[in-house]
Amino acid sequence: MDSVIEVQGKHLKLSNLEKVLYPATGFTKRDVIDYYVRIAPAILPHLSGRALTMKRYPNGVDGEFFYEKNAPKHRPEWVKTVPVWSHGNNRTMHYVEVSDLPTLIWLANLAALELHPSLALARDVSCPTMMVFDLDPGPPANIVQCCQVGLWLREIFEHFGLQGFPKTSGSKGLQIYVPLNTRTTYEVTKPFAHALAQLLEQDHPDQVVSDMKKKIRTGKVFVDWSQNDEHKTTVALYSLRARERPTVSTPVSWEEVQRALKKKDSSLLVFEAPQVVARFEKMGDLFEPVLEMKQKLPTLKELTGAVAAPGEAPEPERIEIAARAEDQPARAAREKPKRSVGRTAASGRIRRKV
Repeated sequence: MDSVIEVQGKHLKLSNLEKVLYPATGFTKRDVIDYYVRIAPAILPHLSGRALTMKRYPNGVDGEFFYEKNAPKHRPEWVKTVPVWSHGNNRTMHYVEVSDLPTLIWLANLAALELHPSLALARDVSCPTMMVFDLDPGPPANIVQCCQVGLWLREIFEHFGLQGFPKTSGSKGLQIYVPLNTRTTYEVTKPFAHALAQLLEQDHPDQVVSDMKKKIRTGKVFVDWSQNDEHKTTVALYSLRARERPTVSTPVSWEEVQRALKKKDSSLLVFEAPQVVARFEKMGDLFEPVLEMKQKLPTLKELTGAVAAPGEAPEPERIEIAARAEDQPARAAREKPKRSVGRTAASGRIRRKV
């Protein structure tokens, strides 16, 4: 049964509220909407001003899903959109911009369980406000091994006077955000992240991999540096994930990361929707500093020199890593962007069976 509600002076039509979207737990669309309403004060500041890609599950997490970039044509007139030029589709895409509670509820009613914002504000899509490392464990490794890699990253950040902030992916891994909020580009952040991932792999070859090939990830943590790209998105802080249970991408403290590593207990970093609301009410938003903290990355040469052993010159391999990273933007500029093929890609949608 449909119902119409009024939120902040805007009318919304809600449908199929009792539809179960997480069959394993009985978590319904009503529960999804309730979660996003309760977590709105925390999530909205991290979505506002950014182009949003929706990952929709109209028949629940066990059914088909699709990514939606272009805002649906049949949307309330008060839903804000932001124009972003798409090189792949050779046209302007109009992404939803979530800056208020009515829009967040509207998305939840569409069964947009997962929210994936850009790392940049829509007013300047080439200028990321943060750098991110997505730590993805290859079985039998799990988030515990990601904790160790995250702590190694933290040590490097601290050497340069930088702060990093950890959050769970809500799926298998851990994600580390480095707020920047200063003038930069992906041509700076992506090569830097790539070089740092390679250096970690060089120092910890039995535990870390920086190459995307899945066949070499077994038992290791893939440090995914490639998310630092204008054409990619990362799951939002506080977003639900389409897992068996309604887990959430949750901000955590470094103390919690250390505790999970010490106890070798991955369950310490798994949080479901009701827990996340309770954490926010008790602890506030652990990622609030990410919104405004201004930091500047060191140069690639400074990075390779600092990660070398104290008092020693960087090894030739490290110098080569820095040189390749410095050349990466030039190589990218020489390559023509690939065009998407097919009607589903052109419309901004990709369908896949779960």
